[in-house]
Amino acid sequence: MRFWKRLRLTLDMIRFEHSVFALPFALTGALLAFRESHLPLQAFGAKLLWIVIAMVGARSAAMAFNRILDAEIDAQNPRTRTRHLPAGTLTRGFAWGFTTASVLVFLIAARALNPLCLKLAPLALGLVFFYSFTKRFTTFSHLVLGFSLGVAPAAAWIAVTGSLDPRILLLTAAVTFWTAGFDVIYSCQDYEFDCSVGLFSLPARFGIAGALWIARLFHLIMVGCLVALAGSFHLGWLSLTGIGAVVLLLLYEHSLVKADDLSRVNAAFFTVNGYVSVLFFLFWAADIYFLGLHAPHI
Repeated sequence: MRFWKRLRLTLDMIRFEHSVFALPFALTGALLAFRESHLPLQAFGAKLLWIVIAMVGARSAAMAFNRILDAEIDAQNPRTRTRHLPAGTLTRGFAWGFTTASVLVFLIAARALNPLCLKLAPLALGLVFFYSFTKRFTTFSHLVLGFSLGVAPAAAWIAVTGSLDPRILLLTAAVTFWTAGFDVIYSCQDYEFDCSVGLFSLPARFGIAGALWIARLFHLIMVGCLVALAGSFHLGWLSLTGIGAVVLLLLYEHSLVKADDLSRVNAAFFTVNGYVSVLFFLFWAADIYFLGLHAPHI
């Protein structure tokens, strides 16, 4: 019972439910690859399962590692000092064990997908672990986080096809700037703390108002990448409707946060972005299935 309680606390620590942020974009990449590859449906279903397992393993390892590395910093920050490791409800040893287990799950999934995925797996792990160090030396840690999530659609493409199509990098760029934008908004909560202890972030460098403008720019770039992606794959009106839904949600997200009022940051960060990823996937999956799979490839 004690083990299961610790496991439950660990899943809470890494916000396991937030896997929804990047997973729909990875699944979109997989569906686009399926559309182009003519892979048998049964084989694609098996790959899809391993992609989900790989995503969950990689994200769980990355989040647990981040919490371990930041435990001392979190203990100093009033907003984060009640997190599991600083508060002592979980031990570092258990967190390290969970991280190791998650890495093994990721590697097993990569091996099951194809040889190229397994070869690239250490690079992917290095990237997601590297992010945890960046706030100590670069203002653009948000973009590193974004890229850590952004590689998921390209990785899913490689998992399905065994190679990389440059067009899918537009989705990598879109996820990178989307994630960086909402991470900038979230990090505004720690503006004073980051400045006081010398941590790097866009709010600490440009102030909250300046950082919010940069977040808007990042999300504008994201939308541009999605439009270019839809064009490059010759998708139809459903994908464009999905982009329209994303635009409306992002406008709502930015309306929730003001430089002098951060009281609704959590709603902007957690709720709205969950809808962004899920609605995007639903519209694009519908477009790929109903309008794309049976259309001639150009």
